[in-house]
Amino acid sequence: MESVWDYPRPPRLESVTKQLRVTLGGTLIAETARGHRVLETSHPPVYYIPRDDVSEGALIASGGRSHCEWKGAATYYDVVGGNGVRIPRGAWSYLDPDAGFDAIRGAIAFYPAGMDVCEVAGERVTPQPGGFYGGWITRDITGPFKGEPGTMGW
Repeated sequence: MESVWDYPRPPRLESVTKQLRVTLGGTLIAETARGHRVLETSHPPVYYIPRDDVSEGALIASGGRSHCEWKGAATYYDVVGGNGVRIPRGAWSYLDPDAGFDAIRGAIAFYPAGMDVCEVAGERVTPQPGGFYGGWITRDITGPFKGEPGTMGW
């Protein structure tokens, strides 16, 4: 069992060989065993999938940017799945990440709340609460998690 309170700040980047899958509109749009996860105090892991392992046409650049003090400038994408389902700003990427995060350059992180299903090693994840963060909660992760009611000041 992993407690998010044992994760470091600044965050740590780890490679992941577990199968990661994302389904939207009933269609598998991303699948890899070459992912990464970012672990940061109080947050469930955020998983990054190499862009080569995301289906062609599943990502459309969308407006807006944000800045992470650790990873740098993020670029956002609308995510398109089967039956034309489109989730505005449902994914993001660091095209030119800051030092220490080169391994996720161009990789895609999906907000699990907007997808039909996100999976780690066949387990359906629970989205991180709050809608702002994109953490993937599995049964081996314990909180409390940033994003839950009353936690925005953490």
